Amino acid sequence: MAPRANWKGYLRLSLVSCPIALYPASSLSEKVSFNRINRKTGNRLKQQNVDSETGEVVSRDDIVRGYEVAKGHYMVVEDEEIEAVQIESTRTIDIDQFVPKSEIDERYIDSPYYIAPDGPVGQEAFAVIRDTIAKLNMVALGRVVLARREHVIALEPEGRGLVGTTLRYPYEVRDDKPYFEDIPDLKLSKEMLDLAAHIVQTKSGHFDPSQFEDRYENALVDLLKKKQAGEKIEPARESPPPRVVNLMDALRASIDAEEKKAPAPSTRARRPAKKKASR
Repeated sequence: MAPRANWKGYLRLSLVSCPIALYPASSLSEKVSFNRINRKTGNRLKQQNVDSETGEVVSRDDIVRGYEVAKGHYMVVEDEEIEAVQIESTRTIDIDQFVPKSEIDERYIDSPYYIAPDGPVGQEAFAVIRDTIAKLNMVALGRVVLARREHVIALEPEGRGLVGTTLRYPYEVRDDKPYFEDIPDLKLSKEMLDLAAHIVQTKSGHFDPSQFEDRYENALVDLLKKKQAGEKIEPARESPPPRVVNLMDALRASIDAEEKKAPAPSTRARRPAKKKASR
């Protein structure tokens, strides 16, 4: 079965356009998830919307959006009124600009999507736009409305399709000054930096996400298997805090440890066996 698209519309570069579909490129469905249950009965709990003043449960038909205009006073906004907010990016990703990928601050990167032609019509136009972006070796910037919010989206070729990455707006990215301004400007010795660089070299490699392992997720799966098997779950032992040692001694000891260390075993990510553990 083909995946379900999150959004369908048009991709346009000047007067060239084609129908496209957006699909989420990431997923959380494989992660272990838990339900909230009643400890006494084992039954699943359901959430209810309760009036904060009367304490009464509110029916779905009476739930509307409210914008707070003053403390405790809200202006009701109907679904139809929000639907009336139509901008061009609601149905069309219009490429506005091309920029070098290296200039995109990683703090602005949000969510990735796969973009493919929506049906056979317009596939040639799609290929023209895709190959043009690839030839320029740049990133195309456009806008798209997802979940009733307009996002800037960066488009890059990926195989026969495109990857679109939504970007955060400047007001969504915090300034780093309040966090870093108290860090002193230290002058480090050449020997200290050389030792640290040597450690980095012993740990250098190439980016390979297939080697990532979600150790916490795997530990959760193991815990669920043990509980299903009736094994007793022992509390984890707390690791002792690291000892405060002389920095130069720590750097030298780190080099010795790295040189003596055997080749690390594969840390290839294993898919959590959540379906084997009933919840």
